[in-house]
Amino acid sequence: MNALKLAAALLAALAIAGCASSRSANTYSHYQTQQELNVRLGVVESVREVTMEGRKSGAGTLAGAAVGGIAGSNVGNGKGQIVGAILGAVAGGLAGSAIEDHATKKYALEITVKLDNGQLIAVVQEGDEPFHSGERIRILSGNGSTRVTH
Repeated sequence: MNALKLAAALLAALAIAGCASSRSANTYSHYQTQQELNVRLGVVESVREVTMEGRKSGAGTLAGAAVGGIAGSNVGNGKGQIVGAILGAVAGGLAGSAIEDHATKKYALEITVKLDNGQLIAVVQEGDEPFHSGERIRILSGNGSTRVTH
């Protein structure tokens, strides 16, 4: 039974890790390649640090419920095992959801830009590239995605 618990825990970790995706200005998904993007130019007005909430795909909840149900089924005998499995699954699901949320939470930047046409916009993206007030930048937009680049 210990090997089964270990396998379930590893599966849960892989499921949560597999749900993470990047919102970096330097990372494109395979769906975003070979797509035309509109390019606008502007100047950074301000930059502030923000936190992007973690994703709630349900994978953490399912994985946690599976691990919790297996662990809870080892409590008691007969009906006690059933009750333990149910309580373990509920507790594991809640814990798995919280773990997924925390594991996928990311540091980000809110970049406010004054475009050359005078329009003021703000874009939130992962903070893997520094931006500074007064800096000339490019805004790339298309297919529901916008990013700020140098």
